[in-house]
Amino acid sequence: MKTCSLQKIKFVICVLLLTSTLQAQQKWYKGNLHTHSYWSDGDEFPEMIMDWYKNNGYDFVALSDHNIIAEGEKWKKIRKDSLYQAAFQQYLKKYGEDWVNYRTDSAGTHVQLKTLEEFRPLFEKEEEFMIFRAEEVTSYLEGKAVHMGAINVQEVIEPQKGNTIVELIQNNLDAIMAQEKKSGEPILQHLNHPNFTYAISAEDIIQVDGERFFEVFNGHPYVNNYGDSIHSSTEEMWDRVNIAYLQMGKPVMYGLATDDSHHYHKFGSKFSNAGRGWVVVKADILHPHSLIRSMEAGKFYSSTGVEMEKVSFSDNRLDLKIKAEKGIEYTIQFITAKENEPKTSIVKTVTGTEASYQLQEDELFVRAKILSTKPKKNPYRKGDVEVAWIQPYVYQK
Repeated sequence: MKTCSLQKIKFVICVLLLTSTLQAQQKWYKGNLHTHSYWSDGDEFPEMIMDWYKNNGYDFVALSDHNIIAEGEKWKKIRKDSLYQAAFQQYLKKYGEDWVNYRTDSAGTHVQLKTLEEFRPLFEKEEEFMIFRAEEVTSYLEGKAVHMGAINVQEVIEPQKGNTIVELIQNNLDAIMAQEKKSGEPILQHLNHPNFTYAISAEDIIQVDGERFFEVFNGHPYVNNYGDSIHSSTEEMWDRVNIAYLQMGKPVMYGLATDDSHHYHKFGSKFSNAGRGWVVVKADILHPHSLIRSMEAGKFYSSTGVEMEKVSFSDNRLDLKIKAEKGIEYTIQFITAKENEPKTSIVKTVTGTEASYQLQEDELFVRAKILSTKPKKNPYRKGDVEVAWIQPYVYQK
């Protein structure tokens, strides 16, 4: 018995050491999960887009055009506007006549778009940069938009139909999950910009089964992140959904920040530009499986500029440390929900770069928001500062 117990102890120690080693080896990877190109309604070639993200410190990007993935033959007619003609000439100069297949006729200039498999080798490099095959599954019901990100899809998912917004979300979610099951490849599904056309309410999301991710921040100017006098902000929706989910015995829903980038030549708050919002994922390696599994476990934060050095949840305590910039001040807000209360509240505020919060037994979850004094460059809305959202952590009994 003593020998058996000793062996068990040694095994547990080995497991703990291995886990500690793996955690120490994990890295932070920055990425954008919502990107459009000439393959749908974006206004740039995918190679130019990937080049921008790679050169601006991103580790991964999901090319998520509407109801299409970058495969097969597709031609794009370039607008006659001098801005887009000049952009085409830049593309041609950068990649050369041997790469760019185009023709010019009386109707204008037509360019054959490169597929993901064609342009992927130009950018991808182990542990440096990775491109997700993705799709924005796009449906409408009576003028209301239901758009859903499907990250790491293996083939196009046709948009589903439904008689209500809830049905539309559920049917598209089920179609995405069916492909995951069939292919054996993990697919990250997220509900996009719920306040776009004010199509989706918190009550709608609460009725959906299997919704694990949504965009708490989207950089497109028309998505109404902050709500209005009669509509909740996406942050308020996030908390209401998670309170309901936990009361129903469901897992929490995580919040993403994304660009939803469409415009690469005109800049300002009227345009949907790159560089407004992203996620930073703590994972073992830069690989679709590793990134998605980490995100499913909540091992990421969302940001418009604030960078974290440490995010740790252990023994029901959330510990945070900001990678501070010189001359910038930070405010850390801890947000919780009591078991029998319908709303969250800010229970602790710290001015500084480090803080912690001990989650109490009568609190459903804790999340955090970090606000900086640094103005956001090319913001979603004038006056925005750089912020970060820490994912909700549930009380562990």
